[in-house]
Amino acid sequence: MSGTLLERREVLYCTKCGMPPEYCEYGPDFESHCIPWLQKHHPAVYAKLFKDRKSKNDDEEGVERPSEPWTIEQRLTAFYEQYVPEKIDSVPALLEKYEGKEDKLFVALVKKYGPEPEDPYYAGSSDDDDDDDSVGVSDLAISSGDKKKRRGVGAKKTAKVDTRVIIQKISRNKRKAVTIVVGMDTVPDIKLKDVSKAFSKRFAGSSSVKDGAKGKEIIIQGDHMDDVAVMIIDKFKVPSDSVYLDMDGEFIPFG
Repeated sequence: MSGTLLERREVLYCTKCGMPPEYCEYGPDFESHCIPWLQKHHPAVYAKLFKDRKSKNDDEEGVERPSEPWTIEQRLTAFYEQYVPEKIDSVPALLEKYEGKEDKLFVALVKKYGPEPEDPYYAGSSDDDDDDDSVGVSDLAISSGDKKKRRGVGAKKTAKVDTRVIIQKISRNKRKAVTIVVGMDTVPDIKLKDVSKAFSKRFAGSSSVKDGAKGKEIIIQGDHMDDVAVMIIDKFKVPSDSVYLDMDGEFIPFG
């Protein structure tokens, strides 16, 4: 008889039906009790097990998206559920230890384990640039009045747009904020999805492209106004006098 000890494994059980989450769907209260409990307490597990089902039913039933992004606690819980579920009990202590320095914590976790789990609030958002010539931020764009007739290839109408990028922070409570960038679609020769991916990598968090009231918006998890402005100027070569910070409704030039 071998003396090898088996590795101890932690098993998650649903408190509503008493079964592991992968068997919840076979119970009578799956949709009414199990799904809401999983979405609230173990969003990463829910996304992993039922993502395919969710995507198939989206077109038919129109699944409702959460009204706001994850809190810091939910982000950290989802991270540990995906990579180190045996350490999930340490989340409260980590939140207390890194209060006010959560961004540094997530940067370290991403470097150690891998990409952060996707927040359902951003799931399904458009990461693709439409590659058309339309300008999303109509009130920021300034079209030239040059309407001279042209011949040949140059006969197609073009609209010259002045680059103007506005960065805004929206806070929902003490521990939760998002940074919104409007106007990157006025920067020549870039794709919004590439910009969004660069932000996500730089700040080790969620970043996505959405249609907003002012046109295309890039929404970044966390408070990064100044760092985003510096990155836009240095990496994407936007002139500093074209970058503005929205401070309580007042546009302050960053340059």
